Amino acid sequence: MTRALLIVDVQNDFTEGGALGVFGGADVARNVTRWLNLAAKRYGTVVASRDWHNAADDNGGHFASDGDAPDYVSTWPVHCVADTPGAEYHPAFDTARVSTHVRKGQGVPAYSAFEGTTDDGRTLLETLSEAGVTEIDAVGIATDHCVRASVLDAVDAGMHVTVLTDLIAGVAAESSEAALAEMAVHGVTLAKSSEVPTE
Repeated sequence: MTRALLIVDVQNDFTEGGALGVFGGADVARNVTRWLNLAAKRYGTVVASRDWHNAADDNGGHFASDGDAPDYVSTWPVHCVADTPGAEYHPAFDTARVSTHVRKGQGVPAYSAFEGTTDDGRTLLETLSEAGVTEIDAVGIATDHCVRASVLDAVDAGMHVTVLTDLIAGVAAESSEAALAEMAVHGVTLAKSSEVPTE
């Protein structure tokens, strides 16, 4: 049995001041770094995902078209454009312990880390399977969008998932609560980091 930590989209554009900034995002960045330093022995693999959108197109309709207001359901303001500061990890998130980086949404709408590819072009599922991962702890941004999608895909892939509820931040309280409830229905464990072993 090998456990992975999946860190979802702790990026500048998803934290305070970013194009789609989430309240509490900077705290997530700091606290994930603290947790990584405290619980490094708990994980055989540490994965971090990022939105990584094309600059020259609407990424399959993911970005609202010029003149159209985003609906914040399927269309969004321009965010996390590849090789821009908004797409970079938040500076408080120390990536030194990250062993696998995943980029998603490269020209198409994508929410789950399992829709992205690693630096060597593989899927996240291929990488985790090769590493023998059967359990995942999930953290990151945003609870009600990309964390939700990533966690549900991990469950569909047969992983046992724990969401560390003090290391996530959502767009809105109501939708975040609904997302957590949906995850729980699918067998996901919800726990604070203080409630799980550090190794």
